[in-house]
Amino acid sequence: MIQTSARLLQLLSLLQMRREWTGPALADRMGVTERTVRRDIHKLRHLGYPIHASPGIAGGYQLGAGAQLPPLLLDDNEALAVALGLNSVAAGPVAGIGEASVRALAKVEQVLPSRLRPRFAMLKAAVTTLPSNAASVDPQQLTVVSAAISDRRQISFEYVKSDGEASRRLVEPYRLVDTGRRWYLVAYDLDREDWRTFRADRLASLPSERRKFTPRPLPAEDLAAYVQQSITRSPYRYDVVVRLRAPLAEAAAVVSSQYVTLTADGPAATLLRSGWDNLAAPAAYLAALDLDFDILEPEEFRSFARHLSHRLNAAAGPPASPATGPADVEPQPQ
Repeated sequence: MIQTSARLLQLLSLLQMRREWTGPALADRMGVTERTVRRDIHKLRHLGYPIHASPGIAGGYQLGAGAQLPPLLLDDNEALAVALGLNSVAAGPVAGIGEASVRALAKVEQVLPSRLRPRFAMLKAAVTTLPSNAASVDPQQLTVVSAAISDRRQISFEYVKSDGEASRRLVEPYRLVDTGRRWYLVAYDLDREDWRTFRADRLASLPSERRKFTPRPLPAEDLAAYVQQSITRSPYRYDVVVRLRAPLAEAAAVVSSQYVTLTADGPAATLLRSGWDNLAAPAAYLAALDLDFDILEPEEFRSFARHLSHRLNAAAGPPASPATGPADVEPQPQ
């Protein structure tokens, strides 16, 4: 009995993880036969979980909306509290748990009983948060994207670039990345036939799901590092590299990873890499760090720094003469 109950919980968890499963895929994931899967599906239906089955090669099992809550034994008020809390974290993510909150919210909303949905919608509309530096993102957009990633389905949406240009995008979504201030979607753009990184707060419409896709090789093993590379260097005219004369820990304490990447260059130095559209901005940024540094790349930045140094010296004028004190005054003859 205990083994059967554990298997039912595992099956229910798998059905909540992805929108649709084939019988062979469930059997392989659980290490049982397809006949056992069919029997367990029947038991879950008997317990009140609406599990739909579609025939054919492309068919499978799908957990329907309005099922009983997952076996956490939550009452109505506890379920609303969990859903509302996850919604708040998704809209203004806490560093390190934002992506997990979106996945959990997608699961909770999927099985939230119909009697609780109006109350949840009313609470979401009534609750607001203080403004912060984080870019505002609609949690519903994130849950739709998260579900599409799990289901391996294409999505289509309106996207607005930084210059205000809007366009319709059709992509294969692969990962949501939370940087602490913004959400980014790593996806393969089917029209441009290349990988793209999209800011989630610039999605101008709710993504609509399209057909399923076969996953392709990722552009990098570490997609979080790939996003940081994209937002700090790739889109910019100048790729600036400098050596900070400070250990990595000291540099990281004063330099935000939102704008640059830092790597240790021995025990006493740190390499800083960042992208910029003009050279005046990194010159001002680096000067304000109050850390000594050496410009390594590009040569245009080194030339700009020399030119700026001459301009600043000319603007400052000649050094002031030292004041002459009373002790320096020659005694006058009487």
